[in-house]
Amino acid sequence: MFHKIGIVVGTRPEAIKLIPIYLTLKESKVPVQLVSTGQHQTMLEQIFSFFQIKPDVSLEVMLPNQSLAVLTARLSEKLQMCFEERKYDLIIVQGDTTTAMVASLIAFYNRIKVAHIEAGLRTYNKFSPYPEEINRQLISRIADYHFAPTQRAMAVLEKENLEKAYQVGNTVIDSLLLCIEKVNKQRVYYEAKYNVINNFERLILITGHRRENFGQGFEDICTAIKLLAAQHPSFLFYYPVHLNPNVQDKVQLLLSGLTNVILDHPLPYDELIFLMSRSYILLTDSGGIQEEGSSLNVPILVMRDTTERPEGIEGGCAVLVGTSVQKILTEFNRLVTDKALYTQMAIAPNPYGDGNAASYIVAHLLEEAIG
Repeated sequence: MFHKIGIVVGTRPEAIKLIPIYLTLKESKVPVQLVSTGQHQTMLEQIFSFFQIKPDVSLEVMLPNQSLAVLTARLSEKLQMCFEERKYDLIIVQGDTTTAMVASLIAFYNRIKVAHIEAGLRTYNKFSPYPEEINRQLISRIADYHFAPTQRAMAVLEKENLEKAYQVGNTVIDSLLLCIEKVNKQRVYYEAKYNVINNFERLILITGHRRENFGQGFEDICTAIKLLAAQHPSFLFYYPVHLNPNVQDKVQLLLSGLTNVILDHPLPYDELIFLMSRSYILLTDSGGIQEEGSSLNVPILVMRDTTERPEGIEGGCAVLVGTSVQKILTEFNRLVTDKALYTQMAIAPNPYGDGNAASYIVAHLLEEAIG
């Protein structure tokens, strides 16, 4: 049996995907602590509030606009102190963030076992997504247990000869189903809060934050949105803008003041899911939203050159458009004008699991602990 487990989260997507495991371990009476590095502190607090929990440890590593090198150094120092003090014998990390990579490395230095949630995602292009692709490959080299969300991810782990790998689905669906249940119970509240969307024919939800799109990529994305807003004045383009100044500066400069574009702060999880459920099309460079949108039957245009989630592309839930202004315009307008294509994308099956991933993961960990 594991004597004490540490679950390390740094960003909002990590919290969304790891809290179901934290809650399931708690229900199973397994000693577990939630360690928040604070890599995305404000957005993390939204998720903790939604799930009505507080982290057991808060490291608060983030400084304004700090480099990856500085973030890595601060995480290394604070996680080392945390692991020395707390004496974990298993660390659980998710995905491909700097928090996940450094937590895995520091656990390895301290001979602590590592479980990697959402293992096996690859593009094999080290600069796309950046730095995530190298982060997740490093984690795979370190991890003792690998939990793959899909059959494709599982095949990657098998090809790389990684042992103790299990296909479990994606915990983002666990959280999504919990959230949808809450939203449906209070739908009148959400409809009233966002009644502005009723003034428009259709809602287009936009998110964007990836480092490889900083600079020209975001300028092109914003140019495309501005042109689409002009072409479709009856559509509302709703953009909760990431707090990173590299995103904020470009978006505010190019998209402020347009009558059918709303630029908002990052939204609480439940409100974002409500807007996603009301959306006609999702424009995003997010990994999690590729998974959530597929489950909500909303067609997705992925504004990245590569994706480590090809299941959605291959299954017809999403189209990869990069940051090309012309390609974004072309694929968006195809969806708007081709009803058969739109319906085909909207009804494509979700390839990311059944909403029980956390239970499967905990069951495997308990079996490993007994074994």
